[in-house]
Formats: sequence, structure tokens, C-alpha cells
Amino acid sequence: MKVARTAADVRNALAADRAAGRSIGLVPTMGAFHAGHLSLIAAARADNDVVAVSLFVNPAQFGPSDDLTQYPRDEAQDIATADEAGADVLFVPSVEEMYPPGFDSWVDPGELGTILEGAFRPGHFRGVATICTKLFAIVGPARAYFGRKDAQQVAVIRQVVRDLALQLGIVSCPTVRDPDGLALSSRNAYLSPADRVAGLALPQALQAGLAAHRSGADAVAAARAVLDEVHGLSVDYVAVADLDGRTLAAAVRVGSTRLIDNVLLA
Repeated sequence: MKVARTAADVRNALAADRAAGRSIGLVPTMGAFHAGHLSLIAAARADNDVVAVSLFVNPAQFGPSDDLTQYPRDEAQDIATADEAGADVLFVPSVEEMYPPGFDSWVDPGELGTILEGAFRPGHFRGVATICTKLFAIVGPARAYFGRKDAQQVAVIRQVVRDLALQLGIVSCPTVRDPDGLALSSRNAYLSPADRVAGLALPQALQAGLAAHRSGADAVAAARAVLDEVHGLSVDYVAVADLDGRTLAAAVRVGSTRLIDNVLLA
């Protein structure tokens, strides 16, 4: 596996593959790799000739109250994990490489970026849309892979690709969960044992909402009822939105950790 630090390095690493017409799959990440990331790499490996993975903790998608400085980082471990998982190129740029002095061009995803996560994290999806668009321009993938756990992110990126006529496919991969049902996230490392027990109410609430929907009842009310019973858990939102399909989405705070999850209402 080649480790690239600059856009020029990435383009050079992929030049021969591009010239030969080989398809490139991109997995954009912020590192701290877990089984969810590995499932994206595996999907990219199955669909493409070449797999590129980016590892960049993007400051532009963190708000003033977010955990940028505390976000888990272990570059050496991530490099070893990506190599073992079958990545061909790992792009690990610096902040200065992605946002050089004078950088002032942003991709604004519009109304979709202002609801749900966007309402609680203003500017978050502008940062996501901008960095993903830049990664697409640098890597030139045929396809890019994202986890369904971040359903609103997937919807935002699909909209950007459509609206800007970018030539790549966006692949949404199923949410990967621990055996207890909690969706995998790098932020799960912040959870104490007691916090994790409380956090399990999130997937349980979504399943209750899904069951209510299938029986003709109110999915939001059913999910909220489960969450409201849990001590030490505060709810940011529970809502239904069209996120690559009609989706019941929720965000909660447990201690200092914020968790998001969703289910398709089908």
C-alpha cells in the first residue's frame, strides 16, 4: 500500500491505473478505523480494480462545541489496518494541504444541510460537502463509499454529486453494529460502561419506531417514548426525513458523547 501525503502524491500513485482504465473506489474517512470502515473498504475492493482510502480529520465539519481536539487519532494503527484490509493507496493529508493559506471556496448543500444534524451543528455539512468534493477532484474515483449510519451525510453527498454533475457513483453501505445493537462509531470509545448501557436505548428506540410505523402508528412518538424513559440520556432530535429513502433518524447525548443512528421506514 502506498501512503500519500499530498494531492500530487495521490495523482502520481494512481496515474498508471488511470491510464490503464482501471476503476478506482474511494473510501473517505476520518480514521480511528473500526469494522464499519473495513466493511466500506471491502465493498470498494469488491467493486473496483483499485481502492483508495483517505484519512483526514476535517476541522471544517466540527463546530465550536464539537470534539475536534479529542477526536480519536492513531495514524500508525490506521495505516497498518488499511494495508491489511487491502487498500492500495492511503491519502493522509495535513490540514495545510487541504486548506492552504487563502482557501475560501466552499460547497453549500443548501436546505438539506440545515435540518436534523445541520440544525444542531451549523456549518457541518458545508465542511463535509467541501472536503468530499475536493477528495473527489483529487482522487477521481468511479465510486465513493459511505456508511448508512450517517444517512444525512450520504443524502448530502448524493445531492452535491447530482447538482454539480460530478462523474462518480455514491455507494451507501449498511450500518455495522456491535452484537448489542449499537452502531459502530469512532466516538463509541468515549462511552463509559454505564453510558454504553444508556446509549443502547438509541437503536432500541429506532426499532420501536420502525415497529410502530409498520403497524400504522406514529414512529416518532414510539421512538421518543423509549428514549424519554432513560436516565442520563438527552435527546437532540427524533424525526422522519427523506434521506435516501424515508428514514427515522435520531441523535442523543450520553454523558459527553453524542450518538446518531437511523432506520429506513420500510
